[in-house]
Amino acid sequence: MKTALNWKDYELLDCSDGERLERWGDKILIRPDPQVIWHSEKKNPLWHKADAKYIRSKTGGGYWEVFHKLPPSWTVDYLDLCFGVKTMGFKHTGIFPEQAVNWDRLTDIIQSVGRPVKVLNLFGYTGCATIACLKAGASVCHVDASKGMVAWAKENAKLSNVADKPVRWIVDDCFKFVKREIRRGNTYDIVVMDPPSYGRGPNKEIWRLEDNIFDFCITCAPLLNENSLALFLNSYSTGLSGAVMQYVLSASVAARLGGKVNSDEIGLKVTDSGLVLPCGATAIWSKE
Repeated sequence: MKTALNWKDYELLDCSDGERLERWGDKILIRPDPQVIWHSEKKNPLWHKADAKYIRSKTGGGYWEVFHKLPPSWTVDYLDLCFGVKTMGFKHTGIFPEQAVNWDRLTDIIQSVGRPVKVLNLFGYTGCATIACLKAGASVCHVDASKGMVAWAKENAKLSNVADKPVRWIVDDCFKFVKREIRRGNTYDIVVMDPPSYGRGPNKEIWRLEDNIFDFCITCAPLLNENSLALFLNSYSTGLSGAVMQYVLSASVAARLGGKVNSDEIGLKVTDSGLVLPCGATAIWSKE
């Protein structure tokens, strides 16, 4: 399992009974996590001193119960990157901290090739991977269907001092954008995919990761050519393992371009126990 080791402004302090106890900068949050199926003793006193806790509703959704006043947003740093954090609906904060392992890997690839690198970040969310790639020297096309998320990504670019770097911010359905890019004959050196487990398209089409990801990878394969470097596919769904994603990329991308595909779980070290909480998986096609 790959773990993010370079965080200083984020810490997974403890996890038990379906919840995480987390430090985001100097703010302490409690958030639900369905992976946390154990009932270990909650010894950390911060369980009782959190600034806010996300409460799930039995009818769906939920709300933040705030114990100490929180600002509308605050920032956390990861190495030389800076991101805005907010307590959003459905427990989110705008950052998946375990993804730092992939930001590091992207940085290493971009800086190792000694030539300009074009990156396409699909389902780009708040832009953490985009910012990492820009910081490493790549040009990036960032695509997300949510206008609000793209606006947040632009703010993160400003916070990290890369707003003047070569980046295109696109608000669009990723499937439709990819099809247009292929018709235009555009290709990329690196493609990053961070698709949701479930969603609805602009015409209320239902997206289920397990049902749609293979067809989407087949569709995206022509965005890569013989000089392309990598494709990253992330999943947070317990129904889609790294090994399954490795097979998907092998059958859709490697079958067309050669190269190799690796996969691994990614996770976060828990300070109090010293164990690692699984947080998803990544499969990576590379031309190496």
